[in-house]
Amino acid sequence: MTIFPELVLAAGALTLFLVSLAKTPSERLSYAVALVFGTATFVATLLSFHSQGLLFYGAYAVDQYSQLFKVLIAFSLLISLGFVKNLKGVSIDIHAEYYLFLLLCVLGLMMLVSSVELIAILVSLELSSFALYLLVPMRDDRTGLRMQMEAGMKYILFGIMATGFMLYGMSLLFGLTGTTYLKDILVFLGNSPPQPVVVIAILMVQAGFLYKLAAFPMHFWVPDVYQGACNATAGVIATLPKFAAVALLIRFFILPTGHAPMVVELLAVLALCSMFYGNLCALVQKDLKRMLGFSGIAHAGFILLALLTLKAEGYGVAIYYIAGYVLMNLACFLVINQASQGGENVRIDDLSGLYKRQPMLAFVLATGLFGLAGIPPFIGFMGKFLVLTTVLRADHLLVVCLAVINTAIAIYYYLSVVKVVYTVEPEDRPAIAVGPMVQLSGIVLVIMITLLGVFPGKLVDYASTVVQSLH
Repeated sequence: MTIFPELVLAAGALTLFLVSLAKTPSERLSYAVALVFGTATFVATLLSFHSQGLLFYGAYAVDQYSQLFKVLIAFSLLISLGFVKNLKGVSIDIHAEYYLFLLLCVLGLMMLVSSVELIAILVSLELSSFALYLLVPMRDDRTGLRMQMEAGMKYILFGIMATGFMLYGMSLLFGLTGTTYLKDILVFLGNSPPQPVVVIAILMVQAGFLYKLAAFPMHFWVPDVYQGACNATAGVIATLPKFAAVALLIRFFILPTGHAPMVVELLAVLALCSMFYGNLCALVQKDLKRMLGFSGIAHAGFILLALLTLKAEGYGVAIYYIAGYVLMNLACFLVINQASQGGENVRIDDLSGLYKRQPMLAFVLATGLFGLAGIPPFIGFMGKFLVLTTVLRADHLLVVCLAVINTAIAIYYYLSVVKVVYTVEPEDRPAIAVGPMVQLSGIVLVIMITLLGVFPGKLVDYASTVVQSLH
């Protein structure tokens, strides 16, 4: 039961591998297998939620902290599978392989949130990363521009660079402490005087997680990969890996207890750079996926703001914020996936009159965008409010003022899309039909985005409590 979700995912990947061996793999069978194992994984995370234990000589910890993230990852996977049926933009012949690598990616992410040893972290990170690297070029080449190949190459090359930084940081930490276990590293750093090399080592290790989070300065791959990957893949990249990135960032930010001032200053700079760069670039985007990519960089800045308090309260808010961000992004990508007739990219103009062509999709998109903009009563508003109040209590008034300016900038481009959806006539654009699974996914997302925005207390308190257990 301790690693029940991981075993279910491994079984699902193996089953999809067998399906892929067929001469003509069935599109329906591949999707059905992925959906069954996606549902089973979510159920398994709920059943094993209170499981605890150490495995593989203490390198793999199953605790309340990791189980919380596994539930969030499994729920997001299930929602994603709910609206990617048909996999527009991916050849039918490789649907089984697509779902196979998707489940392997999720398996790597679940292993990542439970890894408490440097080598285990590296192996888990690479498992999830290589699966995603393979998903990006799987897009059909209907445009003839071969954007997916360029995107895949950029994703791999930047990923290799991030891994290089991380490995060098890990070697520094091992050289300083003589151990690869995070718990022992924490004890050593807690008893040692402040050293700049410790901060450098930790930041270099975190380069890999900042890459997953798409935070400055590890963000350069974002717009091109979002644009080049098919809509389903871009939706996965924009959501699921963020959970693992935040989980590992928190695990590492509890390390430098004696080096807090240096870490806080660096975090504040990275957070502000992420917000300004992401929001200013998002202002001029016409492609909806590129806009969401740049806005994701800005939201990564908000998450870093929550982390710079270096307190359990801030970490709990960061977990709440990333949960809300993923839900709102899933809502947006649900609409992108449906609005795209053949898997092509969706420009903002393509959403003209969406409220007449498919009112449910327009409502889901508006809910997601209102939330991302930080408009009440949605989870995005409460997330930003909690982040700003937490940072203000930590006496970072200037940082809060600059973050508020960024919130105002973001409202403009998010609401510009809503304006196109509700005020522009559709002209000759066709109506959009949606299936029951898509409708169910949209309704669940709207309810979750609203309810967690109105009642944030339990999730924030629980997240803060499980973070305290890491010390």
